[in-house]
Amino acid sequence: MHDLAKEITLKYLGLSVVLVLLLAISLTLGAVDVSVWAALSDAWAGDVSASRSIVFDVRLPRALLAVIVGAGLGMSGAAMQGLLRNPLAEPGVLGVSAGAALGAVITLYFGFTAWGWLVLPAAAMVGSFVALFAIYALAGRSQSVLVLILAGVALNSLFGALVAVALNFADNMFALQEIIFWLMGSLANRSMDHVMIALPTCVLGMALIYSRHAYLDALTLGDDTANSLGFSAGRERAMLLAGIALAVGGGVAVAGSIGFVGLIVPHLLRPWAQHQPGKLLLLSALGGALLVLGADLLVRHLDVARELKLGVVTALLGAPFFIYLLITGKRRLI
Repeated sequence: MHDLAKEITLKYLGLSVVLVLLLAISLTLGAVDVSVWAALSDAWAGDVSASRSIVFDVRLPRALLAVIVGAGLGMSGAAMQGLLRNPLAEPGVLGVSAGAALGAVITLYFGFTAWGWLVLPAAAMVGSFVALFAIYALAGRSQSVLVLILAGVALNSLFGALVAVALNFADNMFALQEIIFWLMGSLANRSMDHVMIALPTCVLGMALIYSRHAYLDALTLGDDTANSLGFSAGRERAMLLAGIALAVGGGVAVAGSIGFVGLIVPHLLRPWAQHQPGKLLLLSALGGALLVLGADLLVRHLDVARELKLGVVTALLGAPFFIYLLITGKRRLI
């Protein structure tokens, strides 16, 4: 047991080191060749310079958001898979992402963004919590995981239909373009103000999720065993869902829809955690941060006329992986 804990700790450290290195690379590389050391020197001296603005006002917020959003999505995916005991589950299953997207789309459709930059992320957060409350209203006090999944599927369909209605009736081409681009997901043109929105919500959400790690481990033995160990299924599930809503809603609020991170990362890292859901949470947070930061670096350096959206890249990576999981899972059942 001691060797297992030591092995997992080393994996935490390894992922953390790689993440720090990738973060440093993201600050160094870009379309404009600037020195990070020169930017640090200018910031220390209080001088305003091009290198300081590029590093601290453009690259740093984008890199930090990639880490924050990726960590929230990765841990939320691990929590969803542990809660539903299904390796194909991901945060979008419950409709939280779709609810956040609908909140943002409403602000773009009616032009509420003219009131200030804070309106869009605030509306997305409200949308995520509306989705969460709707799940509770539909599922009620049912302890069935199937009821929870069906409620999420229904909400996903409803929110997706409402977004489609907004796209169908949008008479302002600029608003239509803004909605489509936002739904694709991106970290471009973000500032430290966006970091200040995502950081507390995502960290609080991840803290709530991680506080239930013992319950996720107990669930692997079955609902009855978890209840016999003193866990209240209703309370534990409510805490997990609230944490997922905060972490996913906070990420969607500033970055738009970025899919498949919560599916790919926990599945790849599950063997590292010895298939223990509680230990998988932190590993998935680190892995999610690495995946989103790496994908954003790829987006920034692709030689294309228009920057490819981050959500498009993660979908291109995630969809084939999801198909592979379905195929291998089907073979095991045959």
